[in-house]
Amino acid sequence: MFLKEKVRALPLSTGVYLMKDANGSVIYVGKAKNLKRRVQSYFQNSQAHSKKVEKLRQNIKDFDVILTDTEFEAFMLECRLIHEIKPFFNRQMKNPQLYAFINIHMNEIYPRIEVSNAPGENKDCLRFGPFKNRNTVEMAVVGLKEFCKILCSGSSKTHSPCLNFSLGLCMGICLGDSAAGQYKMMINKIIALLTGEDLEILEGMKQKMLHAAENFEFETAAKYRNFLEAIHSLLYKEKVIEFTEENKTIVMVEFLTDRSFKLFLIKRSKILFGQKYELGNVEELIPTIKVHLKDRLTADDPSLPNTVSKEEIDEAQIIYSHLESGKCIYREISEKWLVSEETVLEDVIRELLR
Repeated sequence: MFLKEKVRALPLSTGVYLMKDANGSVIYVGKAKNLKRRVQSYFQNSQAHSKKVEKLRQNIKDFDVILTDTEFEAFMLECRLIHEIKPFFNRQMKNPQLYAFINIHMNEIYPRIEVSNAPGENKDCLRFGPFKNRNTVEMAVVGLKEFCKILCSGSSKTHSPCLNFSLGLCMGICLGDSAAGQYKMMINKIIALLTGEDLEILEGMKQKMLHAAENFEFETAAKYRNFLEAIHSLLYKEKVIEFTEENKTIVMVEFLTDRSFKLFLIKRSKILFGQKYELGNVEELIPTIKVHLKDRLTADDPSLPNTVSKEEIDEAQIIYSHLESGKCIYREISEKWLVSEETVLEDVIRELLR
């Protein structure tokens, strides 16, 4: 009865909920656009519940909620709490084995593409990632190797054709050094694809998929469709990583109503500041906002990492996705604008609130 009354009293607003067991330990953290509807669903019998949800429901003895002004904040708060608390039923978020890197070992005669749970540390190793889903990474790498005909199942030391050579999936790496030049050319094309510099391979794979479908080779067409989806997922993650590593300082505005908005100051993968304002006289608001930003903004930290870690990739993706979603307005700013006499920052704020 206590929990039902607590659920009925929940607001229909956005926020994060924390499910607790009999010992008061948080066993699950989730977000919701409508807290009341989402939390209520856990206390209703439904055949649609997965086994995981059913087991979670059996262990829920209490819950807490944290209200947020925007769905973006709920996403970020949920992510941070999962990392901090590591609830049992959020196992998927905390399992490091889910993260994967693509390491390309360039110091070998045939540069080796490796999928690993750890980034390559050798100076001659190119690293891409971290990526959150290892299965997606492995599928993308197999697809690239197959299309580029470098899916060798033998060894160049044997000088004898492997099984994949007879299937047309290997260009002849197993036959010795004769294929080294062509192999390295394909590796360079794969690197150019992963860095976003050349998408030629994607177009070739797309044409192969379409050709297979036209010839009623539906199994091959489906396979290449899956390859393409996996590669597109990797390229998107690389954009997130590149964006985060640039350590940009961003001012973002999200309108809550016609007369109110929330302003965020974002650096790398963190929200440094978030404040709700009433939209009155913009010229009067600008000095106040500038003071708030100046008070919250920390100077560039020379210890900021050059690469994105597994610990921050989730927050980085939430920020990048939201900035690209069109649900907000944002501008990159220079920290120098906060202390200079120039009016550039004032003009940016004016533009955001227009």
